Amino acid sequence: MPVETVAAAQVTNDVHSWDAGGASSPEALAAWVSARLAAHEAALAALLAVEGERNLENTLRLYDAAIEHLALAGAQAGVLNSVAADRAVRDQAQMEAQRVAMTGSALSLNRGVYDALAAMDMTGASAATRHYVERTLLGYRLAGVDKDKETRDRLQALHEKATRHSLDFSRNIQDGAKTIMATQAELDGLPPDYLGRHQPDAGGQITLTTDQPDMQPVMSFASNAGLRERMFVAYNTRAYPENKQILLDLLSTRQEIASVLGFRSWADLATADQMMGSAANVRTFLAKLEEASREGAVREHEQVMQFVRSRQPGLKAIDITSRGYWYEQYRRSAFDFDSQSVRPYFPYEKVEAGVLETAAKLFKIEFRKSSATAWDKAVSVFDVFEEGIQVGRFYLDMHPREGKDKWFSAAPVVTGVRGRYMPEAALICNFPGGTADDPGLLQYSDVVTFFHEFGHLMHAILGGQTEWAGVSGFATEGDFIEVPSQMLEEFFRDEKLLQSFAKHYETGEVLPAEIIRKMKTAGAFGRADWTRTQLYYTTLSLDLHDQDPAQIDFDEITKRLYTSLVPWTWLEGNRMYASFGHLTGYSSNYYTYAFDKVIALDFFAQFDPADPLGCDAGARYRKLVLEQGGSKPGRAMVRDFLGRDEEFAAFSQWLNEEFEVQGLGTRD
Repeated sequence: MPVETVAAAQVTNDVHSWDAGGASSPEALAAWVSARLAAHEAALAALLAVEGERNLENTLRLYDAAIEHLALAGAQAGVLNSVAADRAVRDQAQMEAQRVAMTGSALSLNRGVYDALAAMDMTGASAATRHYVERTLLGYRLAGVDKDKETRDRLQALHEKATRHSLDFSRNIQDGAKTIMATQAELDGLPPDYLGRHQPDAGGQITLTTDQPDMQPVMSFASNAGLRERMFVAYNTRAYPENKQILLDLLSTRQEIASVLGFRSWADLATADQMMGSAANVRTFLAKLEEASREGAVREHEQVMQFVRSRQPGLKAIDITSRGYWYEQYRRSAFDFDSQSVRPYFPYEKVEAGVLETAAKLFKIEFRKSSATAWDKAVSVFDVFEEGIQVGRFYLDMHPREGKDKWFSAAPVVTGVRGRYMPEAALICNFPGGTADDPGLLQYSDVVTFFHEFGHLMHAILGGQTEWAGVSGFATEGDFIEVPSQMLEEFFRDEKLLQSFAKHYETGEVLPAEIIRKMKTAGAFGRADWTRTQLYYTTLSLDLHDQDPAQIDFDEITKRLYTSLVPWTWLEGNRMYASFGHLTGYSSNYYTYAFDKVIALDFFAQFDPADPLGCDAGARYRKLVLEQGGSKPGRAMVRDFLGRDEEFAAFSQWLNEEFEVQGLGTRD
C-alpha cells in the first residue's frame, strides 16, 4: 500500500465542526460529519483491498485512520449535542451522534475487517501495539463478529436501537430542566449573592431552576423544609415520565444483545473486557465496600440525629431532602465551620487560575490563552505547551446556558495521534458565574469538582500523544477512567496549594490556615455516607442490568435499595432513575467511581504530603499512567506506578479519618 494512500485516508485539515459552521447550522454540521464518515469508509475500503501478506503498515495503519475519523465525528457531534445554543443544531447533533454510533456498530460486526486484523504479521510490534490489537480483537468477539451473518445483522439492529434509546434518555434529561416558585421568606439561610441573583417579581414570587447553581445551594442551605422538598422533587423528576419507558426499552434491548451473545446478563457482557472482569467480581468488591463503610455510616447517622434532636426534640428521622441541610448544620456546630464562609474565597476566576497553575506545576507544562474559535463566545480556549512546543488544546465551557447539558463532564474534541493531530478536550460544566455582575462564588465541593474534571482533561491531553488513535487519551478500560480525575481532586487537601489561589473576591485576603483546617476536618465528615450513596447508585446500576427487565419495577427497586443502604428516609415520588444519566454511558458499571477511588487514594498516598507538587511522584505518575493513554491495561499501569496491585489501606484511612480528627461533641 503506497504511503500516499495511507496519508490520504488519514489526514483532514477541517478538524473543527464549528469552523465549518456546524455550531450554528444543522446543514453545515451534517456535511462536516458526512465528510468524516466518508474518510472513515475510504480507509476501510483501502484496508479491505489489500492483497498479499497483511502487516501493521498496510492494515492496522488504515484501520486506525478509520477509527480516527470516526472518533473525531463522534466526539464533536457529542459536544454540540450538549452545548449548542440553537435547538435545531442540538437536534441535528443528536442525529449525527446516532449516525456515528451506528457506523461504529457496523464496524464492530465487520467480519472482513476482523479477519484482516487477525491475519496481521505482528513481528516486531511494540507492546502498546500488541495490546491495541489484542483489545480490538476481543472487542470484535464480544460484539459478535464470529456469529453468522443473520445474527450479526440482528445484533447491529439491536445496537442501533440501544443507541437511539440512550440518546433520547440523555436528551430528555438535558431538556427537562424545571422551575419552582418561592417566596423571599422561603429563601432564609441562602447566601447573600444567591439572594442577589434571585429577585422577586411584581407578585413577590422568585423563580428557581433545577440547574446546579440554583438547586445545590437550596439543598445545602435553605432552612425551609418545604422549599427543599419542592426542589428535590422537581430535580428528580426532570425527565419523568418520559424516560421511564425509554429506560425499560433500553434495558430490554441490552439484555437481548447479551442473550444473543451467550451472556447471562448485560452486566456480565459489559464487564467482560474491564478490569473487574465479571458482574460476580463487582458484587465481591461491593460487599467489601459495604463492610468497610457500615460502622462509619451508623456512627455518622447517630451523631447527626443526636444533633438534630437537640434542635427539634422528638424528631424520629431525617428524610432524603434534609440530609444535605442537616449535615451542613452539624458541621457548623461540631467543627465551627460554615461552608458559606469560604465561598467568598473561591470566586470562579481565581479557582480556574488556581486549578490551571496546580496542573501546570504538577505535570511540568504551560497553559496559554488561545485565540482559537469555539462553539460559543462564552467558552475559554487554552493551548498546552511543553518546553515551548504546543502539545494540545482545551476548551472550558463552565457556566449554565439555556439548552446546555446540566451536568459536569469532560469530553474529547480531537483524538490526539503522535505526528498527526494534537489532542483536544473540553470541560462542560455548570458552575456559578459567567456574567459581569456575578463573581461565581463556589462551594468548596465545587472546587473539588473542578479539580476532578480537570484530571480527566489532563488524561486526554497527556495521554493523547500515542502512536495509535485507538489507544489515545481516554481509551483505557472504562473502570480505570476515573482514576486520573479522582487522583487530582486529592490535591485540594494541600493547605499551601489552596492559599495560592483562595483569596477573598473583594478584599484579596488569603483564606486563613485555621479556616482551611476546619474546612478539611468538616469536609472529612460524611465520607461513610458518601460511600453508602455510591453503593446505592452502583448497586442500582448493576441490578438493573443483571436481571430480566420484564420483572423490573423501577419505583420498587430504587426504594428498596435506598432503604437497605442509606439511613435517610425515602421520599415517595422520587423518580431519580429517570434522570440517572450514567445509566447510558456506564450502564451497569457505575462501580467505577468507588473502585477507582480506591486506586486513586493509593496513588495519592505515594506523593509527599509536605510537597505534593514538588516531589518526584508527579513525574512518575505522568509517565507511567497519564502518558500511556490506553496503550497498556489498567492493571499494568497500577502495578507500574505502585509496584503492586492497589490495596484498601489508603481508602480505609481516608474513610475513617473523620472519626480520628473530629471532636465528637457539639457546641451550644
